[in-house]
Amino acid sequence: MADLQPVRGTHDILADDFRLHRHICDRAAALAACHGFQEMTPPIFEFTEVFSRTLGETSDVVTKEMYTFDDRGGDSITLRPEFTAGIARAFMSNGLAQDAPLKFFARGPVFRHERPQKGRLRQFHQIDVEILGVPGAQADIEVIALAAHILDDLGVAKDVRLELNTLGDPESRLSYRGVLLDYLAKYRNDLSEDSRTRMDKNPLRIFDSKDKGDQDIMSSAPLLQDHLNDTSRAFFDDVLAGLDALGIAYEVQPRLVRGLDYYSHTAFEFVTGTLGAQGTVLAGGRYDGLMEQMGGRPTPGIGWAAGVERLAMMLGAAPAGDRPIVVIPMGDEAMAPAMKAAHDLRRAGHTVDMGYSGNLKKRLARANKANAKAVLILGSDELARGVATLRNMESGTQAELKLSEIVETLKLHF
Repeated sequence: MADLQPVRGTHDILADDFRLHRHICDRAAALAACHGFQEMTPPIFEFTEVFSRTLGETSDVVTKEMYTFDDRGGDSITLRPEFTAGIARAFMSNGLAQDAPLKFFARGPVFRHERPQKGRLRQFHQIDVEILGVPGAQADIEVIALAAHILDDLGVAKDVRLELNTLGDPESRLSYRGVLLDYLAKYRNDLSEDSRTRMDKNPLRIFDSKDKGDQDIMSSAPLLQDHLNDTSRAFFDDVLAGLDALGIAYEVQPRLVRGLDYYSHTAFEFVTGTLGAQGTVLAGGRYDGLMEQMGGRPTPGIGWAAGVERLAMMLGAAPAGDRPIVVIPMGDEAMAPAMKAAHDLRRAGHTVDMGYSGNLKKRLARANKANAKAVLILGSDELARGVATLRNMESGTQAELKLSEIVETLKLHF
């Protein structure tokens, strides 16, 4: 067993890292609630069709990255690679259309079989928000405002910038598709294999290629923003005006597209230069055609997701947690009274740990390492007199207090 290791692309989230992850997720959940979002979660796995029909045949997620397997009943099952499709399926499965508009917050693990690297794992964690049933630009503004609020609250807003673009409505994209294909026709043999496939199915996504040759070709490609109809242009103008009104800075990036096929209109990313190549911290966009693509009623939607591991890398450390009181029983006869004292203090709302073994010096050293604010020592001498020794770890002072008055005394001092 000594040489067993986690599966490549996964890692153990030990106590210090978990405290940081929890801080990020809990702060995001609290702020989402302040913005009127309700927390929910779809299952960790779904029927494969939920993702293959919605993420798009040309997306890297579907073609290369999904963890898909047949279960014992012969059904094709996929571990969720993202939240939006599962939340959309839950919206339809549970008949929630009658309750729209709805605002959801979700968090948890997602799974993608990609090459592990800094800030990118095969099992990682996301926070996710979605607004379903709001066709107007106010939903776009609201989800971006929530993202900015969370990043500011976490203390990383100074290290990120908001980039956004419009992908237009279906009419604009259809018109632009012909213009883009005319441009790409003379470069077809120079494109990567993936981009040649996308050229036939979704040429706009070639802007998202990581291939250097593709990027060089696309740097001179005609832009969608020059082929928007009046409706799409007005929608994007409304989004930008709303962000201006809220004082949220942004950069319009006309070549920004999202990696999944269900996006339309607004696409955006919060990016940083502090994480090396993995610069995207939070990203999302509008997906008005997704529900219909899944076989449901047309329902507008917009949302985003952020990688918890990447945010954790930016924060570095979690704020200090509650400082505990450490109860130290010295001798077997002190164990039961010590457990009773710890029990009563915990019921009174204190964070309490037990110093179980070693001599007093070692136990005090462990209490100090745990950043204890106080230590309660119960030895045979103290028990004979019905008292305990309280050591203030901040000042180093000691005092005796009656066992029967421990809870009341510590309520006054801690």
